[in-house]
Amino acid sequence: MGRFATAVNCMDGRVQLPVIEYIKDKYGADFIDMVTEAAPIKILTNDAPAHFAVQSIKRRVEISIERHDSKLVAIVGHYDCAGNPVDEKVQLKQIREAVEVVRSWNPDIRVTGLWVNHRWQVEEVG
Repeated sequence: MGRFATAVNCMDGRVQLPVIEYIKDKYGADFIDMVTEAAPIKILTNDAPAHFAVQSIKRRVEISIERHDSKLVAIVGHYDCAGNPVDEKVQLKQIREAVEVVRSWNPDIRVTGLWVNHRWQVEEVG
């Protein structure tokens, strides 16, 4: 079947391929399940846990983990985000906080943060 990973990523088409390629190269995944929203890091850090959008993201991540046996969830933010027009420093903080939110859903899964910079290159967020 191949190895799956999951990306909670912005819907912005500019960031899809860089994220897919990065996760495949860095983590050896064959397939990346994409959970996309406009500004998911903003949603995960600013909306109440019971909010529909947060629950929708959680449900789709759980499907990826349970049905595709995904072992990695990447939380992605990016430069020039139309849905989250704040500076990089704020987005990096949101990524770190969103990683903790998603990690709390399933502590057995590896969760990492990714930032797609102004050159559309992916960087790990620690």
